[in-house]
Amino acid sequence: MSAPTILPTAPAEADAGRRNMALLIQLRWLAVGGQLATIGIVTGVMDIRLPIAPLMGAVAALIAINFASIALLRRRRAVTNAELTAELLCDVAVLGWQLHHSGGLTNPFASLFLLQVVIGAILLTSRSSWGIVAAALFAIAMLTINPTPLVLPPPYATDPMGLYLQGSLVCFLLIAVLLVAFVTRIARNLRERDAALAASRQRAAEEDHIVRMGLLASGAAHELGTPLSTLSVLIGDWKGARALAKKQDLQDDLAEMDAAVRRCKTIVSGILMSAGEARGIAPEMTTMRIFLNSVVADHAARFAGRLDFNDRFGADVAIVSDPALRQVIGNVIDNAAEVSPEWLGITASRDGDTAVIEVVDRGPGFSDDMIEGFGQPYRSTKGRPGGGLGLFLLVNVLRKLGGWASAENRDAGGAVVRIMLPLDAVAAEQEAI
Repeated sequence: MSAPTILPTAPAEADAGRRNMALLIQLRWLAVGGQLATIGIVTGVMDIRLPIAPLMGAVAALIAINFASIALLRRRRAVTNAELTAELLCDVAVLGWQLHHSGGLTNPFASLFLLQVVIGAILLTSRSSWGIVAAALFAIAMLTINPTPLVLPPPYATDPMGLYLQGSLVCFLLIAVLLVAFVTRIARNLRERDAALAASRQRAAEEDHIVRMGLLASGAAHELGTPLSTLSVLIGDWKGARALAKKQDLQDDLAEMDAAVRRCKTIVSGILMSAGEARGIAPEMTTMRIFLNSVVADHAARFAGRLDFNDRFGADVAIVSDPALRQVIGNVIDNAAEVSPEWLGITASRDGDTAVIEVVDRGPGFSDDMIEGFGQPYRSTKGRPGGGLGLFLLVNVLRKLGGWASAENRDAGGAVVRIMLPLDAVAAEQEAI
């Protein structure tokens, strides 16, 4: 079975700010661990004396910033550019403080300012990025003012340049690894943000298309109302005419014409009711089981083949039935009946607080392009102008209700369209029945 394509109503927008804040937190935890390890190695293994109190104070400051950042992520949904800028400025200040108490610019780890500048250039706006550059330059300038020198023991005092080169190599490796590990993840966050923005623009365009299509449909429905009413009156007159009363063949034809006209009027009325927002016009108090049975019965009466309905919904719930929802589910059934005129299967089940409706057919199935673009307007296998609007309406009506739809091909042949409808979106105030 091919993998289903799921189109959520409102796919969660990528929050690049929150994820970038989380990356800064991870980077800061690595910095805390690396600094503690460095202090331990330098003082314990290399026997170089360091001012422990100010260095440990800087580590404590990084830990406090991290806990504050975690609290920020838990309280708020979005992280602003100003907040990210403030945190990077704090990192620059802490690094400058540590370097000031460990040799100043003679400390090879002064190159770590470059890592913060690069991260700022990727995460922040242009003005904020230049602010990080200015802060790093200011910190470097301050390191030239009376820094605390490192007192090297005899093994290293004879070759301080060799020790500096070794530290520079370690610093280079550290910067390279962190840049590859974190900058690539940051870039991925930004790509996901751009993808989310593109999806939002696409949804806005589709919703605008729905509005325009609804106006067109309601206008056409109003225009059709008058001629249909005229036809209904004329058919009634013909049925009552004495000259035609004894002609049974004509009476049968008139009865069929009358039924067809009444069917057209019902469709026109449905279009007019569904032209507004979902649940916004002519809602009806009912239950999910009654609603589903009504939809299935309506199509079973017009379907020449066999229609199997498997009700596995469980405990019934009171809902507010909307004509738009009924119409789009009916569109799915009609599409399946068109490609599979001999058999249809409909299953209603429940997944927690979500109603699951599956429409299965034995038709040719969906092409890969159809599955990939499931729910997009004018994508249809029927090859006629305007095709594909039924699934387009399905996806967008469900989107407004917080649900989604998926489509996949079956191994046994045919296809299945799966409708996921949150019960909260249609539930009435009554408890489960």
